[in-house]
Amino acid sequence: MSTIRCTMAQAVVRYLVNQFTVVDGERLPLFPGVFAIFGHGNVTCLSEALEAVQDVLPTWRGQNEQSMALAAIGFAKARRRRQIMVAATSIGPGALNMVTAAGVAHSNRLPVLLFSGDTFVNRRPDPVMQQVEHFGDPTINVNDAFKAVTRYWDRIVHPEQIISSLPQAVATLLDPGDCGPAFIALPQDVQEIAWDYPAAFFEETVHVVPRPRADRDRLAEAVRLLTGAKRPLIISGGGVRYSGAEDVLGAFAAEHGIPLAETIAGKGAVTHDHPAHVGPIGIVGSTSANALAAEADVILAVGTRLMDFTTGSWTCFSPEAKFVSINAARYDATKHRALAIVADARETIEELSAAVKDWKADPAWTEKGRLEFARWNTMLDGFQKPTNDPVPTYAQVVGVVNAKAGERDLLIAAAGGLPGEVMKNWRVKAPNTFDCEFGFSCMGYEIAAGWGAAMADPTRTPIVMIGDGTYMMMNSDIYSSVLSGHKLIIVVCDNGGYAVINRLQNAKGVPSFNNLIRDCQVKEPFSVDFAKHAESMGALTRHVESLADLDRALDWAKTTDRTTVISIVSDAFTWTPGDAWWDVGVPEVSEQAGVREAGEAQRQGRKKQRVGV
Repeated sequence: MSTIRCTMAQAVVRYLVNQFTVVDGERLPLFPGVFAIFGHGNVTCLSEALEAVQDVLPTWRGQNEQSMALAAIGFAKARRRRQIMVAATSIGPGALNMVTAAGVAHSNRLPVLLFSGDTFVNRRPDPVMQQVEHFGDPTINVNDAFKAVTRYWDRIVHPEQIISSLPQAVATLLDPGDCGPAFIALPQDVQEIAWDYPAAFFEETVHVVPRPRADRDRLAEAVRLLTGAKRPLIISGGGVRYSGAEDVLGAFAAEHGIPLAETIAGKGAVTHDHPAHVGPIGIVGSTSANALAAEADVILAVGTRLMDFTTGSWTCFSPEAKFVSINAARYDATKHRALAIVADARETIEELSAAVKDWKADPAWTEKGRLEFARWNTMLDGFQKPTNDPVPTYAQVVGVVNAKAGERDLLIAAAGGLPGEVMKNWRVKAPNTFDCEFGFSCMGYEIAAGWGAAMADPTRTPIVMIGDGTYMMMNSDIYSSVLSGHKLIIVVCDNGGYAVINRLQNAKGVPSFNNLIRDCQVKEPFSVDFAKHAESMGALTRHVESLADLDRALDWAKTTDRTTVISIVSDAFTWTPGDAWWDVGVPEVSEQAGVREAGEAQRQGRKKQRVGV
């Protein structure tokens, strides 16, 4: 047997550069790059291996381990899980910084390969710098924290182990049903060991994402339920986009007259003006989609995990409604007593369409969907219309940015008040141009993900919309994007703190406390000059005072040669209305009348929830 002698770290890198994938018929590297901050856990071995292959596997230096991995996630999302970035960190704080990003990937079913340095297997120098010791179990260190937020976890304690571990990690990353982050800990002393690896281990391998087909009996039952429905509704989730099922599902909905609503992860599978589209559903959804959901008798849920923001904490639907769930993940497909079809979305919709043949939904129901969506669009026009108020609302700001966005420009948002506002107010012009991370609702995702998305597709410019609170939490990848030449347009909406949480706090009877800057323990409230701050990191910037100034600034931003940041003060108290209920904890007893009233309202709301699992 032919062998190649190299260190474990060199073998890991050699394996990565020989993995390929096929995207739209083109053979591409499965791992096109690495984000890394080197420390004493990997700088001497892993970095030595990466330096040698930087022409085929480029390494990008981030400013924070969490944001590096978030950039990798943004890249994977933009590439629809067909290419995967690597994020590498040293032991200790660097590793723990990356745990939050692993949670984002895990919640959103997105692939990222995470490496972290680890303590010495031989334990000779213990305790090493940054080692957290567990007195009763010396095998535990901070890398064990990744077990809670990864699909695949391993620690390499012998150089030969990567021969079995790396292929399993890759299989997890590419599995449509089990997709998520894979983590491998690389102990310092094992990284340095040379081993005679089989040459076959490093042979070029081309991976194709599998497309599991539906069980015939379950598909037949789905046909029976759908064709017997009087008021069917489609919920299009993120899995539609990762399956590449956008066109197929859109055509299926239009051909059979089924209204199509979208989840947060699924928004952008079809355009806003698609003939079957009725808007986003749920807590940050539209009155149109929620009105139809309340009356629907059969819901075809495609590629969605049915989180509470989609289901209105399971109050959006009639108790008698039947669910058919098409999902590559068995766990997601079997939720809430649904008829579970564990299969690829694109293939299943094609088979389902052929099986229902000439059947169409009741034309009156189809027309109701069109009318409800038309009313919603009229409402949006009203929300976005400029007024004489001195401070613009989120809806107005989103409306201006949306109008200026090019057809292929990618909108990125995440935590805070913007997810609800962009879900409702952003009108998607082309498929796959919308990324709102809300599976984990991670503050700090936006700018980092924009950097990764810009790498994923240099032919378009990501537009990042971010609140002041999230900007303060993680903004350093403005600097990263300027250094690397990946342009972003960033719009910072400054409403004086965590305004949407203040809104929830007030809605449940609690006075404003510790959310808006003015309600915190501060000596004197003041606003950060976000334009000057971003300028100090090399970005081109403007602060604007009005919607008209924002319009002109966006025109200018399109002409610049680097990341451009525009800041604008926005209203902290005016929100686009929503009509779905949300289950949150409210104190059962309180001295405040408002809290007691909110608690009673919450208990009444829970009576409307569907009973399920």
